[in-house]
Amino acid sequence: MNDVAAHAGVSLKTVSRVVNGEPGVLPATFERVSQSIAELGFRRNDSARQLRTGRAAGIGLILEDVADPFYSVLTRAVEQVVRGHNCLLLTGSCDDDPDREQELALALCSRRVDGLVIVPAATDHSYLRHEISAGVPVVFADRPPINLSADVVLADNFGGARGGVHHLLARGHRRIGYLGDDPSIYTARERLNGYRRALADVGIEVDERLIAMGRADPPSVRAALDRMLAAPGEATALFCGNNRLSIAVLRALAGRVERPALVGFDDLELADLITPGLTVVAQDPAGLGRVAATLLFDRLAGLTVAPRRIVLPTT
Repeated sequence: MNDVAAHAGVSLKTVSRVVNGEPGVLPATFERVSQSIAELGFRRNDSARQLRTGRAAGIGLILEDVADPFYSVLTRAVEQVVRGHNCLLLTGSCDDDPDREQELALALCSRRVDGLVIVPAATDHSYLRHEISAGVPVVFADRPPINLSADVVLADNFGGARGGVHHLLARGHRRIGYLGDDPSIYTARERLNGYRRALADVGIEVDERLIAMGRADPPSVRAALDRMLAAPGEATALFCGNNRLSIAVLRALAGRVERPALVGFDDLELADLITPGLTVVAQDPAGLGRVAATLLFDRLAGLTVAPRRIVLPTT
């Protein structure tokens, strides 16, 4: 900054005002300092600024997989809110690994991010208590924290799955298969509970042989479908617990002449171009990200209310 001041023929304080966007600089002076900054290639030292202000102007986001379309939409929404507060977003994928989640969270905190938004994988989030006590707010999205009280934004997984199964029931289906994710995952459990409740609503006893929980790898999905669609007592309809399972099921059904009705939880690209078009229970990943980031900046602004739990509707 001393070099810029000497080059522009102004005081160090004037350079500081220009760099930090403070008022009190004449337009001509601002232009001269800006020109000197450009010619000298000056960049503000944010590490030094952080020591002075106590703020990093950075937010950490941890999620399952940044390449997943659902999480890429959530990430973009968080980023838009973060940019609106003149901050930088640092993102990492934990691959649903609890150890990786903790490693990423603590690494971001050690770099003094101002706050964290986490789509959790861990089964115990008490490791964050020291960070929160030190003034780093944490907001959870898509899944709630465990052993920790904090703000959380969720989709209505239970109600969405219940409504999706009712859609099939209303069209006369009584043998409805369910394919879901690992039941240790909160969203998978909630959607399975919604499926069970929908059947109970109309007095249908759940047939456990029509339920398959696990990963969406092709061999597992194909084996589950072979079991569910075998006579006698085959399923006439299927409900898929997430978009990856819906895609895997569509691929497995592609060669079958007789195909069951299908509803999937999560929208997916080109769902409307499939013949027949795929019915989906759509949640709002952008809303999850936007609300989570807004709650975080509420905390950074000094809000001290009890932890909030917000549930967004599905469609």
